[in-house]
Amino acid sequence: MLRPGMLIYAGEIASAHRHRHAAVQIVATRDAVELRDASGDRVRGGSMVIPAGAEHEMVGGSAGLLVFVDPAGVTGHALTARVRRTGLPVDSAAAWAAAGLAPLDVELCSLEPGQWADRLLGEVGGDVPPRSVHPALRQATALLPSMLDGEAGLGRLSAAVGLSASRLGHLFGEELGLPFRAYVRWARLRRAIDHARAGGTLTAAAHAAGFADSAHLTRVSHEMFGLAPSHLVGTVRWCEPDREGQRVRPSRRPPVASRLGTCEHS
Repeated sequence: MLRPGMLIYAGEIASAHRHRHAAVQIVATRDAVELRDASGDRVRGGSMVIPAGAEHEMVGGSAGLLVFVDPAGVTGHALTARVRRTGLPVDSAAAWAAAGLAPLDVELCSLEPGQWADRLLGEVGGDVPPRSVHPALRQATALLPSMLDGEAGLGRLSAAVGLSASRLGHLFGEELGLPFRAYVRWARLRRAIDHARAGGTLTAAAHAAGFADSAHLTRVSHEMFGLAPSHLVGTVRWCEPDREGQRVRPSRRPPVASRLGTCEHS
């Protein structure tokens, strides 16, 4: 499930060789999972928070939830601060375990992945408070998709909605919880995934979303999630803010399985 600034992935979490993400990662399982940091130290637990750029390795697997959060957003900042408050080195497995959120306490199938993520993040306090979206911001987010195949600059968008660039940029951070550039990156990823899902090649999808080429799209996807865009095409569905900007709701497109295991949600 893809939201502005967040990718939620539920199901079987398999072993993974040493890697790092541009996103902050939350790991939450019902059974304990083991992580190893770059120095080789291991921890085992039901929930961990791994800061952006921290090298790690998953040892063994378990059914659970992975949440990738843009580090530039409000929630990403809150999660990173949570790791720092442990007083341990932020690149250590011990800090990730100490910063962990509540592990899954019931079956994974009992809640839809987005509900699980909301439940976990409610403990962080980093979510943007529910509020009505400024009319100019609502207009800007509606116009942005039509600009993604070219220059989707803040100046161009602010002129289109009749607001100063500084004011519009402030609204993105204040009301959507993401800086403008980060919001555009997620919008480009969504456009590319949608284009490829409709039958386009990755090269065509990359160009339609404003990436330089398919290699650029692949690099951004790998850096952020450790996943190829071709993998996201078949497994992720999009959620977007509701009309009041207060919550995220699933896209009206036919839902696609957003999990690795056999747990199904309609």
